[in-house]
Amino acid sequence: MACKMKPTLTVFTPTYNRVDLLARGYAAVLRQTSHDFCWLIIDDGSKDNTREVVRSWFDPASMKEEGDHIIGVSKDASWLQMHYCYKKNGGLHTGYNKAIELMDSEICVCIDSDDYLPDDGVEIILTEWPACKAKGLIGIIGRDYYLDGRVIGSPLPNVESACIIELSNRYHHVGDKKIVMRADLLKSVPPQPSFPGEKNFNPIYMILQIDKFGKYLLLEKNLCYVDYQETGMAANIFKQYVNSPNSFCALRCLHLTLDYTTWKYKLMNILHLSSSAIIAHDLSWLGKCKYPVLAYLSLPFGYILSLYVRKKSKTTISTNI
Repeated sequence: MACKMKPTLTVFTPTYNRVDLLARGYAAVLRQTSHDFCWLIIDDGSKDNTREVVRSWFDPASMKEEGDHIIGVSKDASWLQMHYCYKKNGGLHTGYNKAIELMDSEICVCIDSDDYLPDDGVEIILTEWPACKAKGLIGIIGRDYYLDGRVIGSPLPNVESACIIELSNRYHHVGDKKIVMRADLLKSVPPQPSFPGEKNFNPIYMILQIDKFGKYLLLEKNLCYVDYQETGMAANIFKQYVNSPNSFCALRCLHLTLDYTTWKYKLMNILHLSSSAIIAHDLSWLGKCKYPVLAYLSLPFGYILSLYVRKKSKTTISTNI
């Protein structure tokens, strides 16, 4: 099942027990000044009444419900195509995998359930995309904003385009940003792997897999309002290191294959790889990375880091992703 008419853009929203915040996102998509998009909601096994609330947003005459899917148009805006999909809880990265599988559009952007689009967010993306495509760019990187209107992070570099990894390594940009990507490229790489019992695998893994295909237009415009939650992924990084060590090993191994990275960056990832491998009780990860000798030599330092990570994980708040 997919949106009835193929849109240029898919706005996908992974959600888990966030029905109270999801309504704000729905209101935001209704206010969009450009309508060439589909809203894809991936429900990662919510135990609240997310499905019932989302169902109430559909126009009953258009709604088609089959198993875990509901498709149709909004009762509040006949132009708004919506697709709801329920899946067994597996973590945010599995929501990305399912969204990539289902989307049928040229480009896509993730708007988390606790965040929302500015009223002209879709219009900005669709206005910029034709020129991006003509230049061979693979997407757009725009800005995230706090709810009070402050921009998140440092300014983007004064260049037209860059790879994601270039932003931090070459231009020293810091802070979250909104990434619009070509859907076909995400579909062309393997889905993000899952490890038993681990649900905190950062979806940046999928995004970095396509970094090798090209660069993104850098756009100093607001594409998303961000409402950081105490139970969100960003707030619980040390617990994630402990609860999902194999996932972080896989992510560190990927980081070590990327272009535009400095040796300082490589050594930092090697150290974190050693720490995560120790926490996972699986040192075979060290032999799988691009620099196995350095990885094994880093074990004493990785052990010290693993002790620090375990200690810090006991002082941060819990998460339920």
